[in-house]
Amino acid sequence: MDDKDASSDSHPQYGIMSYFGILNLNKPSGITTRDAVDRVVRLVGKKIKVGHAGTLDPLASGVLVVCVGSATRLIDKVQEMPKRYRGTFLLGRTSDTEDVEGIVTELPEAPIPLRTAIEAAAASMLGTIQQRPPAYSALKVAGRRAYKLARRGEQPELKPRPVTIHTLEVIDYDYPRLTLDIRCGSGTYVRSLGRDLAEQLGSGAVMSELTRTEIGDFHLANACELDGLTAASLPELMQSPLSAVPALPVVELTDDMIHRIGNGQSLSLSPPWEETKEMAAVDEQGTLVALLVRRGDDLYGPERVFVV
Repeated sequence: MDDKDASSDSHPQYGIMSYFGILNLNKPSGITTRDAVDRVVRLVGKKIKVGHAGTLDPLASGVLVVCVGSATRLIDKVQEMPKRYRGTFLLGRTSDTEDVEGIVTELPEAPIPLRTAIEAAAASMLGTIQQRPPAYSALKVAGRRAYKLARRGEQPELKPRPVTIHTLEVIDYDYPRLTLDIRCGSGTYVRSLGRDLAEQLGSGAVMSELTRTEIGDFHLANACELDGLTAASLPELMQSPLSAVPALPVVELTDDMIHRIGNGQSLSLSPPWEETKEMAAVDEQGTLVALLVRRGDDLYGPERVFVV
């Protein structure tokens, strides 16, 4: 599809771009997140914005949520959703990158923990914990990426950050191979989680495999394969932008109301919205046109507008 087609309006009355939606992709291991996003860019044309909600390392596979068109303004909403991973670790080892893609060193006389000990250590890590990010990460230290400093032989000082671990369950264990099912909040480094778990057991761990199985309601079972993505299949595979804000109540607006919020005006909305702080506004076709926030009493104003 050429750029002219990619930038045409599907809703000429409101000027909503034809590419305005969310893709749930299954990123294969062996490619970067940027590689996966670039494939979508080639299909929609460079004039259409494309972004993702959460980087996966080349080693990792699984759910990659890609926002297309004005839906890129909802990336932060997706990033706030809880994540689920299946990670496999090799115990009794350490690595500068905390995974098998770095320099792996086997620990001499490393203990072989019982499964019960691993489960007890995992249980102690639930809730909000302080996690030290890995040296090989995209976080910035004094304005420079930590991984760039690490590659130069420097040791970036990364302060522990609070992360939330909802569940941490042992799925399979056959020393040295340990597989965990992890539900966690945004900002959690899974390879560092394995590192910290192993340290509690007096050992080390490097991540050998990682699959992101969920981001909120975006599940791996429903993800589309990157290799099967074409210009013809793309529109059918894109989900409504409303999938980025599934918890918000939805209000349908008239054409006049849509015109007003498009001009930045507030709307007076009667009950049952009086206790609602934020809502998704749609047109009569159910297309997301704005996110509204309460501005007092029954008055709601546009927070983000998706009409032009």
